Amino acid sequence: MRYQEIPPPAYLQHHVRYFWTLESDGPNPLPQVFGPVADGCPGLIFQQSDKGTFYQEDKQLPDLLLYGQTTRYTELQLIGTICTIGVCCYPHALKTVFGLPADELTDACMDLDTLPYSKTFQLSVQLAHATSLTAKIGVIATFLGRQLQKNCHTADPLTQLALSEIMASKGSIALKTLQQQLQVTERSFERRFKQGVGISPKLFSRICRFQHSLTQLRNSHYNKLSDIAFENDYADQSHYIRVFKEFAGFSPNQYQKKSNEVVANFPLITK
Repeated sequence: MRYQEIPPPAYLQHHVRYFWTLESDGPNPLPQVFGPVADGCPGLIFQQSDKGTFYQEDKQLPDLLLYGQTTRYTELQLIGTICTIGVCCYPHALKTVFGLPADELTDACMDLDTLPYSKTFQLSVQLAHATSLTAKIGVIATFLGRQLQKNCHTADPLTQLALSEIMASKGSIALKTLQQQLQVTERSFERRFKQGVGISPKLFSRICRFQHSLTQLRNSHYNKLSDIAFENDYADQSHYIRVFKEFAGFSPNQYQKKSNEVVANFPLITK
C-alpha cells in the first residue's frame, strides 16, 4: 500500500493536524478490515466509491464521512480497492470548523453531504471532477477553509488551555488541580470540555495516557510490558492490558501481531 501524509495549508493549521492518503497497490480480492484506535481526534474520511466501499456492522457508510471521538473498539470493512483520503483534526475541530456540539458525534459519524454548506459548495461534485488525490485534497481543504469562515464558533479558551495541559502531561495531570487552576467549577469544566471535545476531561486524559503508551510500544521503547504500565501510572500490567483492549480491541501483544499500522491509529487488521 502507498501512504502519504500531507501538512495542511496555513489557514487550517490550527484545526487540522494533517491530511493523509492510502492507496492499494492493486485490486483486493478479499475485504480489508480496519480497526480505528482511540486517539482523541475527530476527522474526515473520503473513499472513492468507484474504487471501494466502507461498511460498519454490515451498514454501508457514506463516501465522505465526518466522525467524532472514538472511545471504544470498532471495525470498518472495506470491499474493493483502497483509495482513501483522511483528515486528522485537532480535538476542538467539530465545534470550531463545523459548529457542531462535539458530544453528538462521539463514537458516531455522519454524511458530510448532509451539511447545508456542503451542498452549496457542491463538495461531492467537485470531488468527482478532481482527477487526482492531490486535487481532491485541495477541494477538501478549500471546503474546510470556507466552512471555517462561515462558522461563528471560536474555540473555548478554557477548553483549549485544558487540552494543552492534558496533552503536555500525556494525560497524567491531576484534573482537580487543573480545574482549580482554571478557576471553574467541576460541573462547568466537564460541560464546556464535553461540548467542545466530545468526551469528558477524564476520558480524554485516559486516551492521552494510552496514546503515550502506544507510542512506546510502536517504537519498542521498553524491556518488559510492565515497564510501559508503570511508566504511564497504570496500577499493574493487567490494568494496562485491560485499558489497551478497551481502546485498541486487542492486548498489546495481539495488537503487534495482528495490526499493520500504515496509517497511525487506523491499522489494517489481520484476521
